[in-house]
Amino acid sequence: MATKVQPMTGAANSAVSLSNEEILRYSRHLIMPEVGMEGQLKLKNAKVLLIGTGGLGAPLGLYLAAAGIGRLGLVDFDVVDFTNLQRQVTFGSGDVGKPKTEAARARLSSLNTDIQIDTFETKLTSDNALELFKEFDVIVDGTDNFPTRYLVNDACILLGKPNVYGSIFRFEGQVTVFGRPDGPCYRCLYPEPPPPGLVPSCAEGGVLGVLPGIVGSIQAMETIKLILGRGDGLAGRLLLFDALAMKFRELKLRKNPNCPMCGEHRTINKLIDYYEFCGVRGEEAPAPNVQVPEITPRELKSRLDRGDDLFILDVREPHEFQICNLKGHLIPLGELPRRVHELDSSREIVAHCRSGKRSAEAVDFLRKTGFRKILNLKGGIVAWSDEVDPSVPKY
Repeated sequence: MATKVQPMTGAANSAVSLSNEEILRYSRHLIMPEVGMEGQLKLKNAKVLLIGTGGLGAPLGLYLAAAGIGRLGLVDFDVVDFTNLQRQVTFGSGDVGKPKTEAARARLSSLNTDIQIDTFETKLTSDNALELFKEFDVIVDGTDNFPTRYLVNDACILLGKPNVYGSIFRFEGQVTVFGRPDGPCYRCLYPEPPPPGLVPSCAEGGVLGVLPGIVGSIQAMETIKLILGRGDGLAGRLLLFDALAMKFRELKLRKNPNCPMCGEHRTINKLIDYYEFCGVRGEEAPAPNVQVPEITPRELKSRLDRGDDLFILDVREPHEFQICNLKGHLIPLGELPRRVHELDSSREIVAHCRSGKRSAEAVDFLRKTGFRKILNLKGGIVAWSDEVDPSVPKY
């Protein structure tokens, strides 16, 4: 059964009217009885914080700014990269190299000059999350890693803020709202994080460019419904979208009475080290305790030019090999355990992937099976392109 959206409390009521220009801008809202003047003033008085301005943050920022959210906060510490332009529609080619918060503010300000946009060019951490969140009514999670998702969840629960959650991968997405009264939180759905490396990021597994637009737009819709106090919300429901099948389905989510964060007997009363909790050291770092010998791209190039007998092992996927390769022997990481017989342990092996993460796991695995003459290409094929051969395309 759908849950009615519960009105939020604590929002400021500083704006008491709309200007003639705003009435014209929002006229299609104002003529809807579900919004009207009262609802548009709620939007104008609302303060929404977006965690991430990338794939999900792009449609979120554009539609929330266009809708007239009075104050938008943007949290991001990344810069615009060419690989972002396939899906992060806030940015253009001229924004490459700029801080994402700066480029996003310029675009959103041009879209709606009547709203306030605050940028926080910083990484969200346990040290700053509560301070950043406290002034906003709704927190929208557009992140792509587990440590930050747990951090956003816990900070929202501690402060009593709704958390509009979305995630995407390849052709699939999911949306829900955590942190509502009597509703579940992220830890109710995922009590424990997955093992490091089990779930690839979008940078490793890819994402269809239009998918963030669909999922982010649904997040924007849920955010607006929360502010208006209208409709049936996604609290207690996980909406799943499969773009290939073009199907939506939903799972019922229940509050876990034993949840350490939002349960009857809370055992987590402060923010923790979420990278340690999730067993990772950072987005591109290998899992903890994986200490492998490395070779830099320049060192590898020097040895190849010298004629050293090196076996190049490519542990990426076949479709990645088609994009670019170092003319190595392709054995995808997932197939390595059953194809290890194809490798000669007497030869010196250099393993590589896109960024060095998967190949570090491959080197660790092979060393545990008895291989000793094996090195990981530091930074992967991306570093090779940067430091040795720019003609090799990056992706």
